[in-house]
Amino acid sequence: MAAQAGERTSGSSRRGAKSKAAFRTISEVADELDVAQHVLRFWETKFHQIRPLKRGGGRRYYRPEDIELLRQIKRLLYTEGYTIKGVQRLMRHGGVAALQNEQAEVVSQVPEPETASESAGASSSSGDKEAIKKAIAELEACRRLLAARA
Repeated sequence: MAAQAGERTSGSSRRGAKSKAAFRTISEVADELDVAQHVLRFWETKFHQIRPLKRGGGRRYYRPEDIELLRQIKRLLYTEGYTIKGVQRLMRHGGVAALQNEQAEVVSQVPEPETASESAGASSSSGDKEAIKKAIAELEACRRLLAARA
């Protein structure tokens, strides 16, 4: 019986060490991407580019390309704020490569960090202070309007 327990332990540690080229089940992909299985099934209906292999009993096996595509779709939907239609449009006009190019563009648009002296100088300009004061006044006016309706 101790030998069986040892075999189970070594088998479970081996399971986590799949190669990158290995096919993954829907539960493995859901865990890896931190999304529910039903979300992956839903995305399959919305994005025809996702084509997992289906075996007996309807079991899905995702290829590494499918997983990468799902990762890009998740990033666009959850991080970049795209809608499903927006991601579909992006894929329709540029294909799967458009998703990877979109990620590269987002990374290239990240501004360089400012030094402490630059950020202090920018925040102390009178033009910025006036713009902030104006925005606050507009927000307060909106608050008063909403309070009057309630």
